[in-house]
Amino acid sequence: MIKYLGSKRRLIPSIVGVVAALPEARSVLDLFSGTSRVGLALKAAGYRVVANDHNAYAATLARCYVQADRERVLADVEALVAELNALPGSPGYFTETYCERSRFFQPKNGERVDAIREAIARRGLDPELEAVLLTSLMEAADRVDSTTGLQMAYLKDWAPRAHQDLALRVPELLSRAEHGAGEALQEDALVAAEREADVAYLDPPYNQHKYLGNYHIWESLVLWDKPEVYGMACKRVDCRTRSSPFNSRPRFVEAMRAVIGRVRARWLVVSFSDEGYVTREEMEAMLATRGEVRVIAHDYKRYVGAQIGIYNPAGEKVGRVGHLRNREFLFVVG
Repeated sequence: MIKYLGSKRRLIPSIVGVVAALPEARSVLDLFSGTSRVGLALKAAGYRVVANDHNAYAATLARCYVQADRERVLADVEALVAELNALPGSPGYFTETYCERSRFFQPKNGERVDAIREAIARRGLDPELEAVLLTSLMEAADRVDSTTGLQMAYLKDWAPRAHQDLALRVPELLSRAEHGAGEALQEDALVAAEREADVAYLDPPYNQHKYLGNYHIWESLVLWDKPEVYGMACKRVDCRTRSSPFNSRPRFVEAMRAVIGRVRARWLVVSFSDEGYVTREEMEAMLATRGEVRVIAHDYKRYVGAQIGIYNPAGEKVGRVGHLRNREFLFVVG
């Protein structure tokens, strides 16, 4: 899967274990699905998963990992991946924007992305099959990028992986879950919160860092709308206007309370960090309106950017990181 800030990779065994301990739980609503890493793990454990995210790239990942079933799409995906891997590069919008105006990818790999993405667009594929191929392309590009994992900036010198040749792979596709077919949504969290499920898993944005700005290249790659861009990072212009109340300190509490009140599931499992806008005690108080709250805490190293330090555009170290570890909380409510 793609590199992702806030990924719950290390927390997944605990999340799946918590859900497994809830009586008669067969379906899970993943309200802020991101890479769908959690949704994939829950699907593998047999749960019917409904995954939602308002960003197009995240909804595409969910359509691949949660909604698409291996037995239905695998043969077509294997044939198409082989065919697309054989295409020669053809420079276009992606190469110009992310290899020439900026330096996220080597031009040879940008040209391959252009050729493959145009070929996918021409085919008019079934949405699930298209999502699997777009996921394969995102992951292939992610393996040859030159960043620390975020698309806010690129490295001053090429990352070693950037010199490798881009190649598609078939994503990790699962068979249909024991408790039913999964579903991918691209809705506002307040709307998706009303979908019926036994368990609602909430992992909302918790500070000012917007996922659209951090992963704007994937949004443009999926939408293929070839938008106007700005700045050294060549961000989509709508990064300036698309916003979420969960990225706003003054609006976060109201937004979180609204979602908690709207969720129809019997059980809530909420993932949150001590780097978020509210404290553990404040989150417990909000969740207590839905029932008894149990808290599980995990201690982790912070993301790689915090380990490296703070630098200005000239590559000079200009700041000091306040702390190198953080605590992730799982709140279990019901």
